[in-house]
Amino acid sequence: MALSSVSVDRPSARALHRCQDLASPARTAFDLACEVEKWPVWLSFIRSARRVAADEPLALGSEVAIRSNVPGDDEELFEVDRFIPGHQLSLVGAFSVRRRIDIRVEQKSERSRVVVRVDYPTYGGFVGKVIDRLTRRRRLDAALNDALIHFKGLCEFEREPDALLSDF
Repeated sequence: MALSSVSVDRPSARALHRCQDLASPARTAFDLACEVEKWPVWLSFIRSARRVAADEPLALGSEVAIRSNVPGDDEELFEVDRFIPGHQLSLVGAFSVRRRIDIRVEQKSERSRVVVRVDYPTYGGFVGKVIDRLTRRRRLDAALNDALIHFKGLCEFEREPDALLSDF
């Protein structure tokens, strides 16, 4: 049996990787990240996301169906393969382990940092990789950067119902 010499925690060279500092507690950011149905609100390249078993809480082994602009089938099925409450949510493609979405929240004093990594396979050999880097991957990288800025706004926004009228 051959053993892999690469750590599963080490991001691959082809993965899209972005991070954003937040002025909110890590628990707030992680709770928002676990609301899978709201991912299209802040992740612009995801068109829809839903838990397959909607009545169960998100946990290790949960399945999530995602429609996105990431190359692949129209709807991809992902499974939660790592779930550390308040810290890490990692989804791996149910039919391709090369498809992965990792969301990690790090607590830094009263501030926190969210780190998102998206990985997907490219097909077509060298030419396919070059075309992907020049077209789709570049757009997805920009969309991921914008998504984290939007996520920051959602996390830092005060959700008090009377906050709108408090200054009158």
